[in-house]
Amino acid sequence: MRSLLVRLFVENWQRKLASLILAMIIWMVVNHSMTVTKTVHNIPVRVINLLPEKTIEGMQANGILNKKVSLTITGNKLALDDVSGKDLVIEIDSAGKADEWIASISKKNLVSLNPDFDLNKLVSKVTPYQIILRQSNLITEKIPVLVLQPIGEAPKGYQFLDVWPYHLWLTVNGPEDSVKKLKAKGLTITFNLNDISRSELDTLSASNQGLVDEVSYFIPNSWKKISIPQFSDTPIEIDDPQAKALRIDFSRQDLLPLAGSIPISVFFPPKFSNTLNPETYQLAANDFIVKRNGIKMVAVPLYAQGVSRLFLETVKDMIQVMIIASPKTERETLLWSAQFMYPHELEDRYVAKVLSQSNDELGDVQPHLREDYLRNRFRSYMNRFRLYTPNHKKLSLKIELQANTITVTPLNLN
Repeated sequence: MRSLLVRLFVENWQRKLASLILAMIIWMVVNHSMTVTKTVHNIPVRVINLLPEKTIEGMQANGILNKKVSLTITGNKLALDDVSGKDLVIEIDSAGKADEWIASISKKNLVSLNPDFDLNKLVSKVTPYQIILRQSNLITEKIPVLVLQPIGEAPKGYQFLDVWPYHLWLTVNGPEDSVKKLKAKGLTITFNLNDISRSELDTLSASNQGLVDEVSYFIPNSWKKISIPQFSDTPIEIDDPQAKALRIDFSRQDLLPLAGSIPISVFFPPKFSNTLNPETYQLAANDFIVKRNGIKMVAVPLYAQGVSRLFLETVKDMIQVMIIASPKTERETLLWSAQFMYPHELEDRYVAKVLSQSNDELGDVQPHLREDYLRNRFRSYMNRFRLYTPNHKKLSLKIELQANTITVTPLNLN
């Protein structure tokens, strides 16, 4: 075994080493000079020398089209093995071209973005490729943006109230036909309540002056962007001046006591009046309902949740519980609801009260938009208004027709 190893590695070692070195040199020369053909995918296309008032469908502000091209390239094997579409760009000169033309792509259109990839030395041929380009008038338009209701869940201890403003505008530059189609269709933007933390709302609530039951979370600028791939490769920020007022409103889920007692009465639909009317059925008094000065009132303390103290202060004397009478053949248990008397007047009072207070959060909003914002907030409170018991449960009533009375029994006061 030893003699075999000696013959292999020791005898004539100079000639063997020279042969090995020569073989490595030949391999390196052949490898570096070997030519292959490779298809490179996803090569971006850039149009240059386009007139300022013109553009091309799908062209970004930097001249890059949103379509990419695959080219068949012949050249040095070692270099082409590592090249990708990120290393190259196709440049097409639009100078002197008609509104629509066929651009023929060859090696002269290819530009290397990689300093280590020398096109002149490493590429011998590019298989011709044709692309149809159409110029269009470049126009600028304001696109309507509809702010949709948020998705997700409000942080614990808070209730989603509203998002405002509902409508904004976004300025877009692009081909005339595409921009007009987008303007007719409009855009939407939606926020996710899960992206807002309870600690953020707690901090805002602690800093509020006066409206301690309401919290306005102003949308960060990073959220005020919309992706429109045909016009920009990055999201476009909403540039409407009113976007700085974009906010999501929350109300705290604290129980707020209703001052005083609430009247309760019965509505008798005319279609049942032959048998159901104030003369045939009276609302029965009990521990839940008492009669004061000839008016039936709810005798137990009730609460509201998800509204503000200012709202309750405004509507406290104009709330009543209304029972809808219907025969047992229609319903075994009668329906009821809490209603507001003369809601338009109440809305005006609420808006006037808020505007009369010092409220910096609305200071930068135009007067008519400020009023719209407050009216929408009031209507949201009315729509969500429910009566609660002291144990944080929505008031539940069992209301039935008896012999000649209507009895009301609370089911969840305890």
